[in-house]
Amino acid sequence: MSDESPNKVDLSGEEVRWDFREAMSYGEYLRLDSILDSQHPLSGQHDEMLFITIHQVSELWIKLALHEIRAAHECIRNDDVGPAFKMLSRVKHVQRQLTHAWDVLSTLTPSDYLSFRDKLGSSSGFQSYQYRMLEFSLGNKHAEMIEVHRHDEPLYQRMTEALHTPSLYDESLRLLSRRGLDIPAAKLERDWSKSYEADERVEKAWLEVYRDTNKYWDLYELAEKLVDLEDSFQQWRFRHVTTVERIIGFKRGTGGTAGVPYLRRALDLRFFPELWSVRTVV
Repeated sequence: MSDESPNKVDLSGEEVRWDFREAMSYGEYLRLDSILDSQHPLSGQHDEMLFITIHQVSELWIKLALHEIRAAHECIRNDDVGPAFKMLSRVKHVQRQLTHAWDVLSTLTPSDYLSFRDKLGSSSGFQSYQYRMLEFSLGNKHAEMIEVHRHDEPLYQRMTEALHTPSLYDESLRLLSRRGLDIPAAKLERDWSKSYEADERVEKAWLEVYRDTNKYWDLYELAEKLVDLEDSFQQWRFRHVTTVERIIGFKRGTGGTAGVPYLRRALDLRFFPELWSVRTVV
């Protein structure tokens, strides 16, 4: 009878590398020492680790989303929309991960959170500069939002640059114009630090795309990728609101906002308004 456990993995035929004194290991490549040493609860309460981890992981996903959106932006600017489709599809899946993160955080009860909330001081997700850059890249521009970062001059300059950069939708409208569609000149060159405002002529341009998909197939696909992006973003926002209300009710946010009422107002915002209104007239 064999002494081998049925659950023991047989590595005898594998060429496993065991010695990493002169080679880069998995942990070194990913810099796991730094990443896993970045969770430092201040309260001694068990649930604070969950709170920190969820927010750090979310920031990593947002970093990836920004990486993909910036690349897609460049592709669209250079009339190379094919690669942008894959990038925007990836962002949609990243957004799903961000949305599911709220499911994990919602296991935090009001009592759990109150046990360490005072340790947050004035820190708040409102101050997430990556989230703000994500909104800027999609077109929700408000100059006052960068003031919370004025104390950090290099970051403030990065935020200012992002504020004054055309959004993904701005660049998409420029593409439509280059393809011969009638986009108003005021939408092609404007103050990029301002949020985009809907225009009936832009809706008519998208309507032309939707009514002749064979002629404008890549623009039609781009439109649907943008709608996917906004749809996923709205789902993320909605889960954010419900999770916050579940944990703190209508208490004011640690960063000074009204909390749930402030978050609910964001649900009415549109990044790509004509891509939603055109659905009524197609």
